[in-house]
Amino acid sequence: MNATAAVAAAVVPAAGRGERLGPGAPKALRELGGVPLLVHAVRALARSRAVGLVVVAAPADGVAEVVGLLDSHGLDGKDVRVVAGGATRQESVRLGLAAIPAEVEIVLVHDAARPLVPVEVVDAVAAAVRAGAEAVVPAVPLADTVKRVEPNPGAPEPVLDTPDRATLRAVQTPQGFRRATLAEVHAKALTEEAGGGLPPVTDDAGLVERFGGRVVVVPGHEEAFKVTRPLDLVLAEAVLARRRATDAY
Repeated sequence: MNATAAVAAAVVPAAGRGERLGPGAPKALRELGGVPLLVHAVRALARSRAVGLVVVAAPADGVAEVVGLLDSHGLDGKDVRVVAGGATRQESVRLGLAAIPAEVEIVLVHDAARPLVPVEVVDAVAAAVRAGAEAVVPAVPLADTVKRVEPNPGAPEPVLDTPDRATLRAVQTPQGFRRATLAEVHAKALTEEAGGGLPPVTDDAGLVERFGGRVVVVPGHEEAFKVTRPLDLVLAEAVLARRRATDAY
């Protein structure tokens, strides 16, 4: 892999609305410490020397707004581009991937709603792909016991079994991929969708698994949690305040 190909590009799908945070602006544009979640997420990627380009897939009707937003916040001179995202996360990733130069061989995909991922996690994911893995996810062990149930929303749900917690991990982002692998599984998924096949998966590593690829795990970080509900935003504010108090952010 030559030097140019070894530098990763990152795609940030940020076209969703994030209704669980309540009505208002799209989730990626909600503020954390006075700065939108999206800006925090892009900054987190830009801090990594492994990342040379960040592509943001914005709401189709909000591209100009996101461009202005990113331009108004310093991003350490990184190449940051904004494209129109799609109706689904998978479509947004595909559109972001299409905007990455052909010579880039490592692609990271990062949730805009994970604004506080430490740079060492970004570096570790990119390094694992550079070392030969085709798909990499950062993950952390589970603290809670997990029950598998028979879904019955609104009523008591029968427990089917209790998986061994030692074999389970909570997956985070950025997830890293060989560019060829990511492009291939997204092309297959697009064909599958057109034919009325299986429902979309919840992350890009899931696509690799679906089509027979191998995914490996590297250590994640407790601060790389996803801001999905109002309580998550409260926790993120506390983490950010602690970082600022120690000059770590």
